[in-house]
Amino acid sequence: MKKIKEIIVVEGVHDCQVLESFFDCETLITGGNHLKKETIKLIRELNETRGVIVFTDPDHQGEMIRKRLNEAIPNLKNAFLQKEDCRFKHKVGIEHASKDILEAALNNLITYANSNNESISSSEFISLGLNGDDAARQRRNYLSKAFHLGEVNAKTCLKRLRLLNKTYQDCKEVLDGYDRNQN
Repeated sequence: MKKIKEIIVVEGVHDCQVLESFFDCETLITGGNHLKKETIKLIRELNETRGVIVFTDPDHQGEMIRKRLNEAIPNLKNAFLQKEDCRFKHKVGIEHASKDILEAALNNLITYANSNNESISSSEFISLGLNGDDAARQRRNYLSKAFHLGEVNAKTCLKRLRLLNKTYQDCKEVLDGYDRNQN
């Protein structure tokens, strides 16, 4: 059983149960997007002592929790899932993902830091066909899955690519695979 030293912050008890059944880990449940000041303070302290991985569902509520925590606490690690990898009927969540999918997400963490890294420029991003219409959305989804970025719109995709120091060439190589599969 893989040992994870950081505390994994999740939304609910089912997320906690699934992760603890697959990994040797400890979790902290936020209990929803109405984060209390005490919870944020605890997560800040845990991040300083053990490290924290934010692992929320790939839905609106999960992204709101993630955003609030990353704004309040610098240098949190983040794990992401694609909606199609954790869907059950009309629900989406960590508790519906397989062990392999969860492990891949936990092996590809992104740390939000305050930096002005522009490993890929906005014009390069656009030239790769990642902004605009439905075809751009499909290309972003392919790229997002390859780099474990989670659900992204154009702005979020560019931000997460920069956080990972992905370059135009890194993205082009992945998208060349997408283009070959489309033809």
